[in-house]
Amino acid sequence: MKFLKSLLGRIWALWALLTFVVSFLIILLPSLLTGLLPDPQGQELYIKIARKWIRFWLFIIGCRLIIKGEQHFESGKSFIITCNHNSFMDPPLSSPFILGPNKTIAKSTFTKVPFFGWYYKRGGVMVNRKSEESRRKSYEEMRKVLQAGMHMCIYPEGTRNRTEAPLKPFYNGAFKLAVETGHPIMPAVLFNTKSVLPPGKFLFGWPGKMEIHFLSPIDPKGFTAEDLKKNVFNCMSNYYLDNSTSTL
Repeated sequence: MKFLKSLLGRIWALWALLTFVVSFLIILLPSLLTGLLPDPQGQELYIKIARKWIRFWLFIIGCRLIIKGEQHFESGKSFIITCNHNSFMDPPLSSPFILGPNKTIAKSTFTKVPFFGWYYKRGGVMVNRKSEESRRKSYEEMRKVLQAGMHMCIYPEGTRNRTEAPLKPFYNGAFKLAVETGHPIMPAVLFNTKSVLPPGKFLFGWPGKMEIHFLSPIDPKGFTAEDLKKNVFNCMSNYYLDNSTSTL
């Protein structure tokens, strides 16, 4: 039985990868052409195309997505969205389903991937974490994204959480950005992405239900960056523990 599930999981992963690549190539040109429009209008169209693409892709690979907390978004207000990070499945779920135009902080190494690098660069703020200059420029770019009325999506854990803990320790960037700009943090908690696409298992996955919950925004006023980081960490960790069983 274990061998059969392993075989079926690899077949599913191949199907998911194949359909991802083919459908991506179809939406690549329209997505890049959104760059001809000024932001935030161009970025909003880019996100709308991404949302339709990922909805279609999830359908054909047998995955279901449930979104909660969309009422927390306010028209004309931009937020710093902090997402937990468990799996490679997280980015396709987070940015496309954040309501309104948004960009994601992302590793600059992804820009070297043929074709996908163009797409990734169009939708994100690139950073080379090994370069102080790159980190400084990406921080200023994130400020500009918020000033333009767009949301900024950040994974404060930095990399995927391969531990048994609900969250890895957070980096400071998102919280420093919130305190300095005054933009509220909106925590977002993703569930079950690790079950669908487990980290550490090459070419293996399993279809299932995933969820993204947007939580009440946290105003940075009166917080230091460190205190805000602790507050958001506790909020997301407690929410994950309280709801992880009910989302299975």
